[in-house]
Amino acid sequence: MRILAPLLLVCSFTAMAEDLPTKKFLSLAAIKTMVAAAEGEAQKRNVQVTICIVDESGNLLFLQKADGATMNTIEFAQKKARHASKFRSPSKNAADNLAKGNLQVLAFPDGFPNQGGLPIKMGGQILGGIGVSGAPSEVDEAIGQVAIDALLEKYK
Repeated sequence: MRILAPLLLVCSFTAMAEDLPTKKFLSLAAIKTMVAAAEGEAQKRNVQVTICIVDESGNLLFLQKADGATMNTIEFAQKKARHASKFRSPSKNAADNLAKGNLQVLAFPDGFPNQGGLPIKMGGQILGGIGVSGAPSEVDEAIGQVAIDALLEKYK
């Protein structure tokens, strides 16, 4: 009986662990993959941008300002990334809603109605957000998309 009790305890913990969901996250290697792709795309387009990556809660994981990017891009890239992560949608959606006259988007904490922020999704799960600032907004978003595409390609 003394041997059986610890065995039952181990089996019950194993069964509980199997019931827990697994959570993906943005590792340093994943972030480096995204940043390398974003830097390459920015160089290809000959633009100086700030790149920001946040986790699913909007916490800063990575921030890099190109030498020629203006100082305001630091704040804008962070706001775009946080918007995408927390609202689980591109920051362009808020910009489009504002353009349609929906002023409510201005009242949301961490909302930022400016194109260039994208949610980072893998397997239907939000891992975080990326924000790019310094080029025209559609170019910012395109650079962010290249970064996400590189991540998805590497980890498919």
